[in-house]
Amino acid sequence: MITESCIFCTPGPEETILENHEVYARYDKNPVSPGHLLIIPKRHFKSVFEATETELSALWNLIRVAKSYLDETFNPDGYNIGINDGSAAGQTIMHLHIHLIPRYSGDMKDPRGGVRGVIPGKQQY
Repeated sequence: MITESCIFCTPGPEETILENHEVYARYDKNPVSPGHLLIIPKRHFKSVFEATETELSALWNLIRVAKSYLDETFNPDGYNIGINDGSAAGQTIMHLHIHLIPRYSGDMKDPRGGVRGVIPGKQQY
């Protein structure tokens, strides 16, 4: 089901970087780092917990393809992969999307704890 008011349901052809039968990838319009991609199901639904097994497989398959693409294009030193699932988790576009964020040595003074940094004061332990 496509929702006309959803910006992820009707991507422009120039926005789609990679795709498979169930999902597509596009650059984040407010990137955390160079190469920051969003992996987005073509079907409209809010939560990763609503994805079918086929969609979950397609999401992870495209993440692997996207990683290879980013390795060749941007040569990052690592990755953060994240899902904001629900308003309390910071989701602002209510269409599932997975952030694939390339990381570069020195882009942060002390990156230990990675995604734990979504809660201030909890990243370092």
